[in-house]
Amino acid sequence: MDYMIGVDIGTTSVKTVLYDTDGKMQGYSNNLYPLYQDVPDMAEEDPEEIFSAIIDGLTTVMRKADLKNGTLHGVSFSAAMHSLILLDENHQPLTRAITWADNRAVQYADELKENGVGKQLYEKTGTPIHPMTPLSKLIWLRNEQPDLFKQARWFVGIKEYVIYKLFGVLQEDYSIANATGLFNIFKMDWDDQALQVAGITRDQLPKLVDTTDQISGMKADYAGVIGMDPNTPFVMGASDGPLANLGVDAIDPGVVAVTIGTSGAVRVVTDKPKIDPKGRVFCYYLSEGRWVVGGPVNNGGIVFRWVRDQLFAPEKITAEQMKVDSYDLLTEIASKIPAGSDGLIFHPFLGGERAPIWDANARGSFFGLTRTHSRAHMVRAALEGIVYNLYTVMLALEEVVGKPSSIQATGGFARSALWRQMLADIFEQDVTIPESPEGTALGAATLGMYSLGLIDDLAQVKNFIGVANVHHPNPDTFEAYRTLVPIYIRLSRQLQSEYKNIAEFQRKHPQQTTQKK
Repeated sequence: MDYMIGVDIGTTSVKTVLYDTDGKMQGYSNNLYPLYQDVPDMAEEDPEEIFSAIIDGLTTVMRKADLKNGTLHGVSFSAAMHSLILLDENHQPLTRAITWADNRAVQYADELKENGVGKQLYEKTGTPIHPMTPLSKLIWLRNEQPDLFKQARWFVGIKEYVIYKLFGVLQEDYSIANATGLFNIFKMDWDDQALQVAGITRDQLPKLVDTTDQISGMKADYAGVIGMDPNTPFVMGASDGPLANLGVDAIDPGVVAVTIGTSGAVRVVTDKPKIDPKGRVFCYYLSEGRWVVGGPVNNGGIVFRWVRDQLFAPEKITAEQMKVDSYDLLTEIASKIPAGSDGLIFHPFLGGERAPIWDANARGSFFGLTRTHSRAHMVRAALEGIVYNLYTVMLALEEVVGKPSSIQATGGFARSALWRQMLADIFEQDVTIPESPEGTALGAATLGMYSLGLIDDLAQVKNFIGVANVHHPNPDTFEAYRTLVPIYIRLSRQLQSEYKNIAEFQRKHPQQTTQKK
């Protein structure tokens, strides 16, 4: 049996999956690490904890491979976008990994939007202006921590740090670079204006390579621990969003991938870069001739977790005692409430928001509450609010790339029949759920197989995906959703003028707790 490993470096865990060359899973490891949130708006991770999780994951799945009767052809990476680590001249971290969820650069992102420079940069980089980006983080660090900023010799993301630790080479793939806000998607190089705005030079950044680029010669100590031949080729891979599209076979024109995990996204693949005149969607590189256009949202499954923990704590305890999934219990409660939650609307902006409003100050709200509404209404409204927001991303995407021909949905939410049906009903379109667990890791492995010549076209990923389930929209829900979605959108616009005010109040009066999640 021949093997390929896909490694997905996520926000709270690294998933390492051993596949055979038919795309079948032969081994799996999920290694968690904490997200540090010591002060308001912080969201950091320890790069050494992540690196250890990767070593553990590779070691675990290598034990599943029968290398006496087979060959490990390679390893390919996916990684979360927008992370930033400052390194000294010896490549030692001066900071933790500042993740996409960190909002401390909000003031500087707002200034870029207000002075018009942000629009100029977006039109060249395809990356919306937001505190998530390394561009905004660099401006923030330069202004708020100048001594630390001056100490830095290199500015990298988590994947680049891992590659350097393993191989002693500092390089960055086009897809990850594309998401920094520093990369010109039309020149396929670092953008001079963006570098000037950030206050850095190109020799402080890694060498740029394609997503299919290979590297080998792992340091012997790590190879020995993992149990892997040090000459095993590692494929650079891409960022997690584009690879999620690949992993669910949403790479043909018009095929949209909707993902809801902790966060969420709506994405479609095009054959060339596309920019939204209104700046609402991103454009990220996947591979030659394939670009992913779409919008990410901060608030997916994390909102459902908040509902469970804050509004349904007794039910959570009951579920644990009954040894049933607490989320299944909540969706069962929500299913008793009619579509539209009897006029209760929830804006799910518990952690600011990216697409389509790109406002780190956005805050959540229930609208339409009456004495007749119950907690059951609130959980259903929360689930609907997440999908309403994804639908508004879809509307923005349609203006750029046209109406979708089909929708492929994936992520943790896909386990819920209620949520899958909501997606079909609100989008008023058939929704297909591919049977491809860990689609992002599968996307990484597929790109790796393509790089190594094991397959001759990325489209062969369709052979790796099992039987799909299709959910059809229910016309009985159309009237409610067609009435409520426009109200949801108008409210978003009206509330946006107050988001900054309430966010500033909260920053001045922070809760007297620190969080480590």
